[in-house]
Amino acid sequence: MKEQSPPQVKFVTVEADLAGQRIDNFLRTQLKGVPKSMIYRILRKGEVRVNKGRVKPEYKLQADDVVRVPPVRVPVADDKPNPKLDKVAALTDQILYEDDRIMVINKPSGIAVHGGSGLSFGLIEGLRALRPDAKFMELVHRLDRDTSGCILIAKKRSALRHMHEQLRNGQMDKRYQALVCGQWPENRFKVKAPLRKNVLQSGERLVNVSDAGKPSETRYRVLERFTDATLVEASPITGRTHQIRVHCLHAGHPIACDSKYGNTEFDQKMQQSGLNRLFLHAASIRLLHPQTEEPVTFIAPLDAQLTAILEALR
Repeated sequence: MKEQSPPQVKFVTVEADLAGQRIDNFLRTQLKGVPKSMIYRILRKGEVRVNKGRVKPEYKLQADDVVRVPPVRVPVADDKPNPKLDKVAALTDQILYEDDRIMVINKPSGIAVHGGSGLSFGLIEGLRALRPDAKFMELVHRLDRDTSGCILIAKKRSALRHMHEQLRNGQMDKRYQALVCGQWPENRFKVKAPLRKNVLQSGERLVNVSDAGKPSETRYRVLERFTDATLVEASPITGRTHQIRVHCLHAGHPIACDSKYGNTEFDQKMQQSGLNRLFLHAASIRLLHPQTEEPVTFIAPLDAQLTAILEALR
């Protein structure tokens, strides 16, 4: 290990856009690589000051606050090739759109949106590694690890608040494409079934239809029919965990290669045709741009594997 040059005390004036952020989260962006435990320790010891006074970790910053950020010495690893670098670099090719407020990524299947549950690397960590100078970068919403497609990243706190408000008010229109088992009925346009989330001891999340669950609704339309499968468009009206996957299962048409809610026989057929991932793709997202308030639509193309399986079924 080698040490960085001696760090210096910094005085940072809080920009209006960061108002409302907790001081502990603010320090994590200022002191990159510093463990959380150390951040809480320097807060407790009073080494961090806001307007010359001590604050608690839950203190919310105000515009024009002056924060004293103490010198923290962090050992950094010698420059060795990181096996995750290729994965991170590949994310650059998946950026569909970017400006100073938002970024839209076509998330590959198999990447979690954030680290945790035994995963140190996720999409948001990868993007922050790509943009070490970015002051703010947060997920607006989530996608399951095995689901691909459009995901929104906020690059300013005000943009995050604006887009969260749209999600709460049902102003964001998300369209998914799913390949499901069997023939989806022509006249089945929606599934309304309450969903309950169960977290197993292992940390795995399983969702089932239950009267004790939260109200949930997904709208559907048929895009294309095949001999043993249907390509449907699914539009979630609510945003529950695994909602589209469980609603498809509840309708009697589970999604292809769904390891949690799938049909084994159907999945084996699909695997023989070359599919080895969940066929659920966030194809488009429509929202009001947080700066202009104008409607914008972003479209994520299907990856090569999903395109190939549709060709094989045709």
